[in-house]
Amino acid sequence: MALGNQTEVTVFILQSFTEDPGLQATLFCFFFTLFVVALVGNGLIVMAIHFSPNLHTPMYFFLVNLAMLDMICTSTILPKALQSLVADNTISFSGCLSQMFFFTWSLSSELLLFTAMAYDRYLAICRPLHYGTLMSGRVCLVLAAFVWTSGLFNAFLLTGLVVRLSFCGPNIIAHFFCEIPPVLLLSCSPTFLVDVIVITADMFLSGMNFLLTMASYGCIISNILRIRSAEGKRRAFSTCSSHLIVVTMYYSTVLYAYIRPVLGSAGLLDKAITILYTVMTPALNPLIYTLRNKEFKASFKKLLLLFSK
Repeated sequence: MALGNQTEVTVFILQSFTEDPGLQATLFCFFFTLFVVALVGNGLIVMAIHFSPNLHTPMYFFLVNLAMLDMICTSTILPKALQSLVADNTISFSGCLSQMFFFTWSLSSELLLFTAMAYDRYLAICRPLHYGTLMSGRVCLVLAAFVWTSGLFNAFLLTGLVVRLSFCGPNIIAHFFCEIPPVLLLSCSPTFLVDVIVITADMFLSGMNFLLTMASYGCIISNILRIRSAEGKRRAFSTCSSHLIVVTMYYSTVLYAYIRPVLGSAGLLDKAITILYTVMTPALNPLIYTLRNKEFKASFKKLLLLFSK
């Protein structure tokens, strides 16, 4: 028994990507590579910014928060996914709840963080004379605290709703990790109210933050187009282009996965879409944010020289 007398299910079985041993080995190597790239890349971002005083600005402060959330997300999902490909594809009830909690926390916080980052770029480009006051160190800390605590509250709320349900079988989750929608399908208790709350929370977080982010970039693009010189336009756009690329990648997949007409089992397409925003995006974020950033690349080279001594 798990969690007292509320459930008879103590173990869930995660659905495998494939039963072909050769393909499983290929997927293991692919996911393991992405896992290492995500952890190392985002870890290097945190270290480079920490050891570089010239990068102690609001934009890089929020980038550190994004890197930390990406590491939490990948560390929550990929280790068990890798284990499922080569060995045991079962997960304990408490382990499933833990995975669900940390994934929901990181995803919710990341959606809010993208809005905060878009607001930062809006102030930097559209309100440059007041940027230092409107985006002071204290404001940055308040925004970051709001992002993390709001995501934490959402994770506690949604995971708490799942804990109250009864699970008496079947126990096969039609997904490669414990995400809330496929787990709800296995409950023996009525889930209508929980479904409504989960969909409402997802639509509110995804939809509201998407609209706020797009509104910020609408103002940014409008402001950039009013700049007369081509060089001025290029410099202004370069300060937000990386964030815009990441936001486009992230929302194009998250909106598909979380604003669906009906909650149903995750098919192959759903799994592929989920991989994009839980695995691919955290691995690509360090490359997107650093490849075109001369200031960061210079600080990164100094960091390498520091550790090579």
